[in-house]
Amino acid sequence: MTKKKQIDVLLHKFVPKHVLLTKEESQSLLEKYRIDLNDLPQMFEKDPVAIAIGAKEGDVVKISRDSSTTVSSVDYYRHVKKEKA
Repeated sequence: MTKKKQIDVLLHKFVPKHVLLTKEESQSLLEKYRIDLNDLPQMFEKDPVAIAIGAKEGDVVKISRDSSTTVSSVDYYRHVKKEKA
């Protein structure tokens, strides 16, 4: 039996930085913007990055992308959902 070679998707140059927020950070984000978890765009539990960072259903992920037009990075947020069968 041959082993499949594992690729760390987080090291790819086109994958931005992903950070799993704590429950407290997630709650603070939702309160700051006065939104519900379902108001955030979703990312599925089986997404390669979600698997790599250990994200589970209900978690919030912060994605930081470098911008060529601004000095700082731009942050995006996604909530993790299970895919419907």
